[in-house]
Amino acid sequence: MAFAAVGGAGLGAVFGALLDGVIAVTSKATMFETHLRDLKCTLDLFQQVDEDVRQHPNILFRPMQGLEKFEIQMKKGVQLVEKCSKVRPWNKPRYTRKLIALDASLRRLLSVLTAHIASDQRGRVINVATVVNHIDANIAAQNQNVNQIRGWSAIPEPPPFTVGLDVHVEELKLELLKDEASMLVVTGLGGCGKTTLAQKVCEDQKVKEKFRSNIFFVIVSKNTNCLVVQELCQKTGSLVPALQEEAIAFNWLQEFLKKTGQDPLLLVLDDVWLGSESLLDKFGEFKRPNYNILVTSRFQFPRFGPAYPLGTLEQGDAMTLFRHAASRPDRSSDIPEDQAKQIVQLCKGFPLAITTIGRSVCEQPTEIWKKRVAELSRGSSILDSEDYLFACLKSSLDALDERLAVIKECFIDLASFPEDRCIPAVALIDMWAELYGLDEDFRSIAHIHELTNRNLANLVTRNGKMEMDGYYSEHFVTQHDMLRNLAIHQTGQDEIGQEKRLIIEICGDNLPNGWTEQKNKPKETRLLSISTDGLSSAKWHDMHLPKAEVLVLNFQTENYVLPKFVKKMSKLKVLIVTNYGVLQADLSNFKLLGSLANLKRIRLERISIPSISKNSMQLKSLQKISLFMCSIGQAFSNSSIQILEAFPNLVEMNIDYCNDLVELPDKLCDLIRLKKLSITNCHKLSALPEEIGKLVNLEVLRLRSSTELERLPGSIKNLKKLSFLDIYNCLSIKNLPEEIGEMSGLRKINMGQCSRLQGLPLSVLNLGELREVICDEETESLWGEPFKSSLININITVAKEQHNLNWLYNKP
Repeated sequence: MAFAAVGGAGLGAVFGALLDGVIAVTSKATMFETHLRDLKCTLDLFQQVDEDVRQHPNILFRPMQGLEKFEIQMKKGVQLVEKCSKVRPWNKPRYTRKLIALDASLRRLLSVLTAHIASDQRGRVINVATVVNHIDANIAAQNQNVNQIRGWSAIPEPPPFTVGLDVHVEELKLELLKDEASMLVVTGLGGCGKTTLAQKVCEDQKVKEKFRSNIFFVIVSKNTNCLVVQELCQKTGSLVPALQEEAIAFNWLQEFLKKTGQDPLLLVLDDVWLGSESLLDKFGEFKRPNYNILVTSRFQFPRFGPAYPLGTLEQGDAMTLFRHAASRPDRSSDIPEDQAKQIVQLCKGFPLAITTIGRSVCEQPTEIWKKRVAELSRGSSILDSEDYLFACLKSSLDALDERLAVIKECFIDLASFPEDRCIPAVALIDMWAELYGLDEDFRSIAHIHELTNRNLANLVTRNGKMEMDGYYSEHFVTQHDMLRNLAIHQTGQDEIGQEKRLIIEICGDNLPNGWTEQKNKPKETRLLSISTDGLSSAKWHDMHLPKAEVLVLNFQTENYVLPKFVKKMSKLKVLIVTNYGVLQADLSNFKLLGSLANLKRIRLERISIPSISKNSMQLKSLQKISLFMCSIGQAFSNSSIQILEAFPNLVEMNIDYCNDLVELPDKLCDLIRLKKLSITNCHKLSALPEEIGKLVNLEVLRLRSSTELERLPGSIKNLKKLSFLDIYNCLSIKNLPEEIGEMSGLRKINMGQCSRLQGLPLSVLNLGELREVICDEETESLWGEPFKSSLININITVAKEQHNLNWLYNKP
């Protein structure tokens, strides 16, 4: 045999074993019938080449090196084919990919063998392509009836039981049945049913009627573009060409699309990973009417159009799926209803988790069910006991290579906040600025977009659109609980003694295991997160965290005491305190922060500021303070605190949704180093102090949604460095001060939704540096003559309102 001539008798023997195995298993492993048939065709090609060599005794083979790896692959192939007869349905995708990879490897070996045909005795080079094409034609003729519907046979059948996909099938089908080219990207977590959805779309009767035999289903995964094109070629019933370069592969692809003529074509690219954008680009170049591409991916590809998100299951569908997974095939199993509902609730609608847990408790005693519920209720992660589920989710995280190592760190940091809560993007900005040197806010937002594009998180905004002026207070990040569990799991994967994070969750007074024993041991932790519920009584153990730079405290009580060990966190740079209760909480022990020489950023949410302003202290290094939904109205009025002495180097202050703020305290105008002052959504704010002109270093003044604010003080003329003025949605402002023309550094103004604004002062003509104006359709008319002809360098953007209430919901 040719194998013996080239690589030795060992390769020939293992080839024979593989061929025998494929023939024996095909009739048993009906789930893989299509792929085993493809594998058999490939092995037939080897036999045909061997027969052709025997008929041409003058053909010589060069000595070949490295065939050992092919022998190893064939031996693994023998084992793989044998396992296919025993595979459970839920493992079908995994073994399907392995069979495809084996077939592709054998095709490459075939290419190597034919390339080593040297010449015959007359010195002519054998035309390998002619020989192989002749073989392919013979095989095609033998299988003519099968290849007439080759496209159909290549489509994997969906599982016999599915739930929650009918509406999605109908929506996708409507798009595919349109007489126009389209590329639809179905995206979602690994294990949420994207592939099953694509399979069900392909088997829809109307889809079959339109596309007939021109439906091709190709599993992309992490294969090279050349291998993907080779698989597509294989599914057409043609011989797979030896494609070594993308350019050659794409040329073949172009020819393939031309041959399909004007008939409708549906190409399904399943499980597309990042790095395959060039493949999608190439398919996009060949667009024509009735040419449709359906992509499934864990990742979003924004430049290929809006993604079609496939989320988790509704409660009813989730229960139906769980009952199916937890029952015997004859459906006679007894299922404890109460435990079933609790398990489904803990799985958060994630199909793969529901199926995995359901199968693990199938036919188990009631005590096992109760034990499972108790474990999950106590916070035990499903990922700890279900390897397949863990591997499925972790593979998305593993796709973040060394180049994106910081993105992976950012993903893990999201676990610092409680589950089922919206995470303020501005809190992440503060953390990441100090942990990873992301000194500009947009860099952190870009990282959140990276996570969103990979379905590792979700970015939502209050107004449904991304801001272009650096305002991120209405940006929130959500994350599925399974992903949060994955992130927590990753916190324990650091090198011993080099844990980057310590995430502690306390229910009542039940302290975490091991905390008592390790309380006095110094840790290398850079980020400490402590979350307590409404029953905790703040019985803190002492901790020694000499390298901690970020402290995140989450609680639900009306009174909260800063832990005493904070005083010893000498390297602490960021403090984030969030009260998840309904009312503002009193915060005690705030004076401990006075000893922290490196503290740069503080963010407080739902905290009573008067309770902490009683303490006289100096935070010399503090550069930024953010107050969200805090009680601030009486914070400084009855206090002897000298704010400039307390915060001598403060450069940024953000006050958001502080509804008791009526007048901005005069004392704040003493913060002469302040560069950014943001007072947003404080609807009762009616006046700014005349002394605001003292903030001579101010560069950004944001007053958006201060709906009761009637005027801007004339002293703003002294803000020569102010480059951006944001009065968006300041409904009560009727006129801008005449002195505005003296703001020589003003480059941008946002005055959208200022419906009562009656006109612009003529002094606006003196704003020589003004370059950008954001307004709505009503306020745009104010920028007519004489401003339109005089301020020729201004770009006026008319923003349309988009309202999105997703940010209000706590659950992702």
